Amino acid sequence: MKKWLLILLTVLLVAVMVLVPRIGRADLGDFSGGGDYGGGGSDWGGGSDWGSSDWGSSDYGYTSRGGSGGLPGFVIVAIVVIVILIISFSRSNSKNKNRSSRPAPGAVRTAASRLKPITDLMQRDPNFSPEDLSEWLQNLYFKMQDCCTKRDVEPIRPYFADALWQQFDRQVKQLKAMHRTNYVERIAVLSVDIRGCYQDKGEDVIVAEIYARITDYTLDDETGKVVAGSRDHEKFMTYEYSLSRPIGMKTEPRAEGVSERHCPNCGAPLSVNESIKCPYCDSVLTFSDHDWTVYAIKGISQRTV
Repeated sequence: MKKWLLILLTVLLVAVMVLVPRIGRADLGDFSGGGDYGGGGSDWGGGSDWGSSDWGSSDYGYTSRGGSGGLPGFVIVAIVVIVILIISFSRSNSKNKNRSSRPAPGAVRTAASRLKPITDLMQRDPNFSPEDLSEWLQNLYFKMQDCCTKRDVEPIRPYFADALWQQFDRQVKQLKAMHRTNYVERIAVLSVDIRGCYQDKGEDVIVAEIYARITDYTLDDETGKVVAGSRDHEKFMTYEYSLSRPIGMKTEPRAEGVSERHCPNCGAPLSVNESIKCPYCDSVLTFSDHDWTVYAIKGISQRTV
């Protein structure tokens, strides 16, 4: 009896997996998920595709052919494999039930041995201010989450390497296609730590760590129901941001406590919260050639309370 019940549950599980689209991690960059993580793992930045695997770009349905109504071969194979896995799991479950669960690994921090003190950069660039960069990163983090909710990442395009921005763009477009909206609320950036700097391939690189508290959930646009995350549970997130600019570039003088950029066409001041089109001369802006841009973000850890 138990065996047939196990098989029945397996079939139902497969049906759910096939017919219901997966819901990936939320938070712009797919860092905030249902399960906590931290303490090692793979890099989330650079050339990896944050959107294609987690936000339902694959076809999760199936079509019966020839009117037979039978299950496709891959579903049958999946059922067999899952049955074997569940039976194996049930046999070993009693041995493992007393073991404490451990969070999945997050990304690996940049090794401290690779970093030089930020004062090394300050000696070459007297106008550079770690405090201004920290403030700029805080503002950018808030803007990123706002863009995710609005499903429009165009306003933050100048501040990211193109490959990274394209990943953001794919993610929000997939959300829109699934008729879902991600909300990141009660945001608090608790600290920004400028860990250090190094030079690589003609670029100055800064590594910074952001520690933030958020609530994160995704709603179905039609029903208004929560399909991922929670309105109530807070998540404490740790991220590593890597920023770069060409070696030899210097920080433009800027007013104390103000994080500004200037239009390269007309020189008008622009803040991080403005769009990539200059409101004075309508030039489309990019800062990758003369100022810091974020080229990679790592999800170091998540703790839910």
